Amino acid sequence: MTDRRKVLKSLALGAAALPLSTNLALAKPKKETQFLFSLNTSTISGQKLGLVKTLEAAARAGYDGVEVWLRDIDAYLEQGGSLSALKKLLDDSGLQAFNAIGFATWMAQDPAKSKEGFALMEKEMNMLAAIGCTRVAAPAIGTEAPVDLFEGGEKYAQLIDLGRKTGVMPQLEFWGAYPPFYHLSQALAVAAAANDPDARLLPDIYHLFRGGSGFEGLKLINGEAIEVFHLNDFSDQIPRLQQQDKDRVYPGDGVAPLDEVMQTLKRMGGTKILSLELFNPDYWAQDADLVAKTGLEKMKQLL
Repeated sequence: MTDRRKVLKSLALGAAALPLSTNLALAKPKKETQFLFSLNTSTISGQKLGLVKTLEAAARAGYDGVEVWLRDIDAYLEQGGSLSALKKLLDDSGLQAFNAIGFATWMAQDPAKSKEGFALMEKEMNMLAAIGCTRVAAPAIGTEAPVDLFEGGEKYAQLIDLGRKTGVMPQLEFWGAYPPFYHLSQALAVAAAANDPDARLLPDIYHLFRGGSGFEGLKLINGEAIEVFHLNDFSDQIPRLQQQDKDRVYPGDGVAPLDEVMQTLKRMGGTKILSLELFNPDYWAQDADLVAKTGLEKMKQLL
């Protein structure tokens, strides 16, 4: 016991003797968090404007950028548009294509489905690179419960490598009502298993609530591990397990602890893209410009 006390005492004295510069380096403040505002085009998709008019509405409302859906890009191309024309439209409007939403089956347990998903991801990543979009959502669609999280991590690491090759980085996404991959803890495990500095998570207020993750787990995440965050709100008038995408409401119009979440995001540091993602049929019945503008105002009120 005496020898143990001597060892502990010597360690304490050694720590106290560290140069002051070392202690200051450890206490160096993080860079202040920067917030950018994005419109996920699902929010006004019910108005069926088409991709071009949707982007114009986002620009008029004053967003920094958008999250586009790959199916909308496909429809635009099928109607005679081109990737170069789409990039010019984005550039001229002053919008950044922050992220894209797709549904490739890259994490599927079935090898054929997974191979097909990786092929689709590569095709879509190259399309997105052509319009200046540097991110793509990577949900676990095509998987079956239970998901092997270590295997998921291996596949996610492969997807990140593909992202570096194409210049479009995959943002790991979980869906609260999707039984195989519904919880923040699963996404954290897969991202950790990938063991890659470019691993990124794409959380969503609704999905954190709907899947039972809650919001405390966000405090375990630091720095740039979250670049895009889907912002919305939920009601307390519908039981959690009965809520659907269509029940999402504007940020601040529900009961989510949004002030707490914003403080958590601020403490992470880095740039955070807050993207309004709604599927509410009541909003789809309204003027698209009004919905886009109202959503941006309500996001800014949070900060």
